[in-house]
Amino acid sequence: MNKILVTTDFSSNSKAAIRFAIQLASQHAYHLTFFHSTNLDRPTSWSKAIYESHENSETAQTLNQLQGFVKEVYNSLGRLATNFDCVVRNNAATDQNIMQHAEENGYSFICLSKNGENKSGKWFGSNTATLIKKSNTPVIAVPSNYQAGKITKVAYATDLKHFDSELEKVLDFTAPLGVQIELLHFTNPADALMEPAQKEAITRNINEHQLISHFETFNMEKTLIENMNEAFQKSKPSMVVMFTEQNRSLFEKIFSSSISAEYASVSEIPLLVFSK
Repeated sequence: MNKILVTTDFSSNSKAAIRFAIQLASQHAYHLTFFHSTNLDRPTSWSKAIYESHENSETAQTLNQLQGFVKEVYNSLGRLATNFDCVVRNNAATDQNIMQHAEENGYSFICLSKNGENKSGKWFGSNTATLIKKSNTPVIAVPSNYQAGKITKVAYATDLKHFDSELEKVLDFTAPLGVQIELLHFTNPADALMEPAQKEAITRNINEHQLISHFETFNMEKTLIENMNEAFQKSKPSMVVMFTEQNRSLFEKIFSSSISAEYASVSEIPLLVFSK
């Protein structure tokens, strides 16, 4: 069974990721794990045994709080709180804590709200950008105002550079949900360098998988983010899928240092980011 690690800091904003994950699990058999990262300092005067006792006590209390927090969200959606578990893990580096737990336990996705604030006052948005840039586990960034609704259409934004391998991942995600895929591509100088065989393969895949394709002319008077937002306002997808090469892709070299992370910071649509 595919598993999703859903992070929360107990803020109202962080409930958006929980709502989205619950919706996703209602459309496919995902197992949900709700995760909270703590940072418990060890006073220099404490022995290892005293600190471990304190850590165990605090973790147990926080775990109980996490379970109650998650159940409240389930109840608010009128959903039965089943097929999930909760994890509290102590580490000073929140983003590293999330990535490590996801990789060690084979999660398919990390899901988090992009504007939550944790107890230390650090905005979760910075964690979102870090995870998108560094995580080997695909990241779902959910706007803090997200309200649960059936996922019916997924927009796939691509530079076409690795279209075959990207599309395979997109299909693996969307096929169990039974949703429509809309491909969005902005023409750029690299298109002229594409081999005829590659163009034929792209056309064949579009037809075979019945993708709705939008090949748009890039408006040079606007940023890439503005161009994308205009396209998505017209098509109104339930979520967006993008790919990022953590050493920067051609798409990113032309338009931005990290377009996926930048788009996640402003998107009003849930965004799933795969690493290339």
